[in-house]
Amino acid sequence: MMRLLILLLALAALPAHAQGVPEPLRGAWVRGACAAPEAVLQVSARGALRLPAEGAARLLRFRTLRVQEGWTIGTGGGAEAPRIMLRAAGDALETAEPDAKLRDDRLPGETELLRWTRCATPPASLLLLHGEGLAFLATLERLEGACQGAGTEACIAALVAEGDVSGDRLLGVAEIARLLRGAAWALAALQDSPPEGLAVAAGLGGVAAAAAARLLVESLDFDGDGRLSAAELGRDRTAWPAATGGGEGRPVAIEALSEGAGMLRALIERLAGE
Repeated sequence: MMRLLILLLALAALPAHAQGVPEPLRGAWVRGACAAPEAVLQVSARGALRLPAEGAARLLRFRTLRVQEGWTIGTGGGAEAPRIMLRAAGDALETAEPDAKLRDDRLPGETELLRWTRCATPPASLLLLHGEGLAFLATLERLEGACQGAGTEACIAALVAEGDVSGDRLLGVAEIARLLRGAAWALAALQDSPPEGLAVAAGLGGVAAAAAARLLVESLDFDGDGRLSAAELGRDRTAWPAATGGGEGRPVAIEALSEGAGMLRALIERLAGE
Protein backbone atom coordinates (compact mmCIF):
# COMPACT_ATOMS: atom_id res chain seq x y z
CA MET A 1 0.00 0.00 0.00
CA MET A 2 2.89 2.35 0.72
CA ARG A 3 4.03 1.81 -2.87
CA LEU A 4 0.54 2.78 -3.96
CA LEU A 5 0.80 5.99 -1.93
CA ILE A 6 4.16 6.73 -3.54
CA LEU A 7 2.52 6.18 -6.93
CA LEU A 8 -0.18 8.68 -5.98
CA LEU A 9 2.43 11.26 -5.03
CA ALA A 10 4.06 10.76 -8.43
CA LEU A 11 0.68 11.06 -10.18
CA ALA A 12 -0.11 14.29 -8.36
CA ALA A 13 3.14 15.80 -9.63
CA LEU A 14 2.36 15.03 -13.29
CA PRO A 15 0.51 17.39 -15.61
CA ALA A 16 -3.01 16.49 -16.68
CA HIS A 17 -3.13 13.78 -19.35
CA ALA A 18 -4.77 14.21 -22.72
CA GLN A 19 -7.86 12.22 -23.70
CA GLY A 20 -7.27 8.55 -24.36
CA VAL A 21 -8.65 5.93 -26.74
CA PRO A 22 -11.92 7.09 -28.37
CA GLU A 23 -15.02 5.96 -26.47
CA PRO A 24 -16.47 3.78 -29.28
CA LEU A 25 -13.36 1.59 -29.18
CA ARG A 26 -13.42 1.00 -25.41
CA GLY A 27 -15.00 -1.89 -23.55
CA ALA A 28 -14.98 -5.68 -23.72
CA TRP A 29 -14.51 -7.38 -27.10
CA VAL A 30 -14.28 -11.09 -27.90
CA ARG A 31 -13.10 -13.44 -30.58
CA GLY A 32 -15.56 -16.30 -30.92
CA ALA A 33 -18.74 -16.69 -28.90
CA CYS A 34 -19.35 -14.62 -25.77
CA ALA A 35 -20.14 -17.76 -23.78
CA ALA A 36 -16.85 -19.44 -24.69
CA PRO A 37 -14.51 -16.92 -26.35
CA GLU A 38 -11.10 -17.71 -27.78
CA ALA A 39 -9.91 -14.47 -26.23
CA VAL A 40 -11.23 -11.33 -24.57
CA LEU A 41 -9.84 -7.86 -25.28
CA GLN A 42 -10.53 -5.14 -22.72
CA VAL A 43 -9.82 -1.66 -24.12
CA SER A 44 -9.73 1.30 -21.76
CA ALA A 45 -8.77 4.94 -22.13
CA ARG A 46 -5.05 4.30 -21.69
CA GLY A 47 -4.55 0.57 -22.02
CA ALA A 48 -5.48 -2.70 -23.65
CA LEU A 49 -5.61 -6.12 -22.00
CA ARG A 50 -5.81 -9.36 -23.98
CA LEU A 51 -6.95 -12.46 -22.08
CA PRO A 52 -6.77 -15.58 -24.26
CA ALA A 53 -8.50 -18.79 -23.23
CA GLU A 54 -5.12 -20.47 -23.58
CA GLY A 55 -1.76 -18.73 -23.38
CA ALA A 56 -0.33 -15.67 -21.71
CA ALA A 57 -2.23 -12.51 -20.93
CA ARG A 58 -0.91 -9.26 -22.36
CA LEU A 59 -1.41 -5.86 -20.76
CA LEU A 60 -0.29 -2.71 -22.53
CA ARG A 61 -0.37 0.58 -20.66
CA PHE A 62 -0.03 3.29 -23.28
CA ARG A 63 2.83 5.74 -22.90
CA THR A 64 1.77 7.46 -26.11
CA LEU A 65 -1.34 7.52 -28.29
CA ARG A 66 -1.63 8.79 -31.84
CA VAL A 67 -3.90 8.53 -34.85
CA GLN A 68 -2.61 7.39 -38.24
CA GLU A 69 -4.72 6.69 -41.31
CA GLY A 70 -7.82 5.77 -39.32
CA TRP A 71 -5.98 3.72 -36.73
CA THR A 72 -5.55 4.62 -33.06
CA ILE A 73 -2.06 3.44 -32.13
CA GLY A 74 -1.12 2.86 -28.50
CA THR A 75 2.54 2.33 -27.59
CA GLY A 76 3.66 0.73 -24.36
CA GLY A 77 6.84 1.23 -22.35
CA GLY A 78 10.03 -0.78 -22.17
CA ALA A 79 12.86 -1.37 -24.59
CA GLU A 80 10.64 -2.97 -27.26
CA ALA A 81 7.90 -0.30 -26.98
CA PRO A 82 5.11 -2.73 -28.05
CA ARG A 83 2.28 -1.29 -30.10
CA ILE A 84 -1.36 -2.13 -30.70
CA MET A 85 -3.45 -0.63 -33.48
CA LEU A 86 -7.21 -0.20 -33.05
CA ARG A 87 -9.96 0.85 -35.44
CA ALA A 88 -13.70 0.50 -35.77
CA ALA A 89 -15.00 -1.86 -38.46
CA GLY A 90 -18.75 -1.36 -38.44
CA ASP A 91 -20.00 -2.85 -35.18
CA ALA A 92 -16.75 -4.73 -34.73
CA LEU A 93 -13.19 -3.82 -33.78
CA GLU A 94 -10.06 -4.54 -35.77
CA THR A 95 -6.64 -4.76 -34.14
CA ALA A 96 -3.07 -5.30 -35.24
CA GLU A 97 0.05 -5.81 -33.14
CA PRO A 98 2.97 -5.00 -35.43
CA ASP A 99 6.49 -6.26 -34.97
CA ALA A 100 8.76 -3.88 -33.09
CA LYS A 101 11.03 -3.56 -36.13
CA LEU A 102 8.27 -2.36 -38.46
CA ARG A 103 8.63 1.36 -39.13
CA ASP A 104 5.79 3.68 -38.17
CA ASP A 105 5.34 4.93 -41.72
CA ARG A 106 4.75 1.35 -42.94
CA LEU A 107 2.09 0.34 -40.42
CA PRO A 108 0.31 -2.01 -40.38
CA GLY A 109 2.20 -3.58 -43.29
CA GLU A 110 1.61 -7.32 -43.48
CA THR A 111 0.65 -7.58 -39.80
CA GLU A 112 -2.26 -9.96 -39.20
CA LEU A 113 -5.54 -8.15 -38.57
CA LEU A 114 -7.81 -9.57 -35.87
CA ARG A 115 -11.54 -8.94 -35.74
CA TRP A 116 -13.36 -8.62 -32.41
CA THR A 117 -17.07 -8.36 -31.64
CA ARG A 118 -18.76 -6.58 -28.77
CA CYS A 119 -19.57 -8.63 -25.69
CA ALA A 120 -21.63 -6.97 -22.98
CA THR A 121 -21.20 -9.80 -20.46
CA PRO A 122 -17.97 -11.84 -20.52
CA PRO A 123 -18.12 -15.38 -19.08
CA ALA A 124 -18.57 -15.63 -15.31
CA SER A 125 -15.44 -17.79 -15.06
CA LEU A 126 -13.35 -14.93 -16.43
CA LEU A 127 -14.92 -12.45 -14.04
CA LEU A 128 -14.21 -14.71 -11.06
CA LEU A 129 -10.52 -14.82 -11.92
CA HIS A 130 -9.95 -11.37 -13.39
CA GLY A 131 -12.73 -9.18 -11.95
CA GLU A 132 -10.70 -7.52 -9.19
CA GLY A 133 -7.77 -6.95 -11.53
CA LEU A 134 -9.96 -5.33 -14.16
CA ALA A 135 -11.58 -3.18 -11.49
CA PHE A 136 -8.12 -2.07 -10.30
CA LEU A 137 -7.10 -1.07 -13.83
CA ALA A 138 -10.23 1.07 -14.07
CA THR A 139 -9.46 2.54 -10.64
CA LEU A 140 -5.91 3.33 -11.71
CA GLU A 141 -7.09 5.22 -14.77
CA ARG A 142 -9.62 7.19 -12.73
CA LEU A 143 -6.87 8.06 -10.24
CA GLU A 144 -4.68 9.23 -13.09
CA GLY A 145 -7.46 11.54 -14.20
CA ALA A 146 -8.15 12.77 -10.66
CA CYS A 147 -4.56 13.10 -9.48
CA GLN A 148 -2.56 14.58 -12.30
CA GLY A 149 -2.13 18.27 -11.64
CA ALA A 150 -4.56 18.18 -8.69
CA GLY A 151 -2.16 18.05 -5.74
CA THR A 152 -1.49 15.34 -3.15
CA GLU A 153 -4.48 16.05 -0.90
CA ALA A 154 -6.98 15.73 -3.75
CA CYS A 155 -5.15 12.63 -4.97
CA ILE A 156 -5.40 10.85 -1.61
CA ALA A 157 -9.07 11.82 -1.36
CA ALA A 158 -9.60 10.23 -4.79
CA LEU A 159 -7.89 7.03 -3.60
CA VAL A 160 -10.19 6.82 -0.59
CA ALA A 161 -13.24 7.43 -2.79
CA GLU A 162 -12.13 4.69 -5.20
CA GLY A 163 -11.38 2.13 -2.50
CA ASP A 164 -14.42 2.90 -0.35
CA VAL A 165 -16.71 -0.07 -0.98
CA SER A 166 -18.85 0.42 2.13
CA GLY A 167 -19.60 4.09 1.43
CA ASP A 168 -18.40 5.42 4.80
CA ARG A 169 -15.54 7.49 3.29
CA LEU A 170 -13.01 5.37 5.18
CA LEU A 171 -10.77 2.47 4.14
CA GLY A 172 -10.90 -0.72 6.19
CA VAL A 173 -8.57 -3.71 6.00
CA ALA A 174 -10.73 -5.54 3.44
CA GLU A 175 -10.98 -2.46 1.21
CA ILE A 176 -7.23 -1.88 1.26
CA ALA A 177 -6.58 -5.58 0.64
CA ARG A 178 -8.89 -5.44 -2.40
CA LEU A 179 -6.78 -2.66 -3.92
CA LEU A 180 -3.57 -4.56 -3.22
CA ARG A 181 -4.91 -7.80 -4.72
CA GLY A 182 -5.86 -5.89 -7.86
CA ALA A 183 -2.40 -4.35 -8.02
CA ALA A 184 -0.74 -7.79 -7.69
CA TRP A 185 -2.91 -9.12 -10.53
CA ALA A 186 -2.13 -6.10 -12.73
CA LEU A 187 1.62 -6.54 -12.20
CA ALA A 188 1.34 -10.20 -13.22
CA ALA A 189 -0.65 -9.26 -16.34
CA LEU A 190 1.94 -6.64 -17.22
CA GLN A 191 4.55 -9.41 -17.23
CA ASP A 192 2.55 -11.47 -19.76
CA SER A 193 1.64 -14.16 -17.21
CA PRO A 194 -0.33 -17.26 -18.29
CA PRO A 195 -3.73 -17.91 -16.66
CA GLU A 196 -2.19 -20.02 -13.90
CA GLY A 197 0.28 -17.19 -13.20
CA LEU A 198 -2.58 -14.73 -12.79
CA ALA A 199 -4.35 -17.17 -10.49
CA VAL A 200 -1.22 -17.54 -8.35
CA ALA A 201 -0.79 -13.76 -8.24
CA ALA A 202 -4.37 -13.32 -7.12
CA GLY A 203 -4.07 -16.10 -4.53
CA LEU A 204 -0.67 -15.33 -3.02
CA GLY A 205 -1.28 -11.64 -3.55
CA GLY A 206 -4.46 -12.00 -1.52
CA VAL A 207 -2.59 -13.45 1.46
CA ALA A 208 0.09 -10.77 1.30
CA ALA A 209 -2.49 -8.06 0.65
CA ALA A 210 -4.44 -8.89 3.81
CA ALA A 211 -1.27 -8.81 5.93
CA ALA A 212 -0.07 -5.57 4.35
CA ALA A 213 -3.50 -3.99 4.76
CA ARG A 214 -3.61 -4.82 8.46
CA LEU A 215 -0.11 -3.44 8.92
CA LEU A 216 -1.01 -0.22 7.15
CA VAL A 217 -4.14 0.29 9.22
CA GLU A 218 -2.20 -0.34 12.42
CA SER A 219 0.49 2.11 11.30
CA LEU A 220 -1.77 5.01 10.27
CA ASP A 221 -4.99 4.54 12.26
CA PHE A 222 -4.43 7.50 14.59
CA ASP A 223 -7.98 7.59 15.98
CA GLY A 224 -8.05 3.85 16.60
CA ASP A 225 -11.31 3.10 14.77
CA GLY A 226 -9.78 0.32 12.67
CA ARG A 227 -10.15 2.24 9.39
CA LEU A 228 -8.21 4.89 7.50
CA SER A 229 -9.52 8.29 6.45
CA ALA A 230 -8.08 10.56 3.79
CA ALA A 231 -6.75 12.76 6.60
CA GLU A 232 -4.91 9.83 8.18
CA LEU A 233 -3.46 8.71 4.86
CA GLY A 234 -2.35 12.25 4.11
CA ARG A 235 -0.97 13.06 7.56
CA ASP A 236 2.41 14.86 7.12
CA ARG A 237 2.25 14.10 3.37
CA THR A 238 0.09 16.89 1.94
CA ALA A 239 1.77 20.06 3.21
CA TRP A 240 5.37 21.08 3.69
CA PRO A 241 6.13 21.30 7.43
CA ALA A 242 7.12 24.60 9.03
CA ALA A 243 10.88 25.11 9.17
CA THR A 244 10.84 26.87 12.54
CA GLY A 245 10.58 25.30 15.96
CA GLY A 246 9.20 26.90 19.10
CA GLY A 247 10.61 28.05 22.43
CA GLU A 248 14.19 27.95 23.57
CA GLY A 249 16.56 25.05 23.70
CA ARG A 250 19.76 23.51 22.46
CA PRO A 251 20.20 20.92 19.68
CA VAL A 252 20.30 17.31 20.78
CA ALA A 253 22.31 14.72 18.89
CA ILE A 254 19.83 12.72 16.82
CA GLU A 255 22.03 9.66 17.34
CA ALA A 256 20.91 9.68 20.98
CA LEU A 257 17.36 8.89 19.87
CA SER A 258 18.41 5.34 18.99
CA GLU A 259 18.90 4.55 22.69
CA GLY A 260 15.47 5.92 23.55
CA ALA A 261 13.87 4.02 20.69
CA GLY A 262 15.52 0.82 21.87
CA MET A 263 14.26 1.35 25.41
CA LEU A 264 10.73 1.97 24.16
CA ARG A 265 10.84 -1.16 22.00
CA ALA A 266 12.08 -3.25 24.94
CA LEU A 267 9.31 -1.91 27.16
CA ILE A 268 6.63 -2.70 24.59
CA GLU A 269 8.00 -6.22 24.07
CA ARG A 270 8.07 -6.79 27.84
CA LEU A 271 4.51 -5.59 28.27
CA ALA A 272 3.34 -7.69 25.34
CA GLY A 273 4.96 -10.76 26.86
CA GLU A 274 3.22 -10.41 30.22
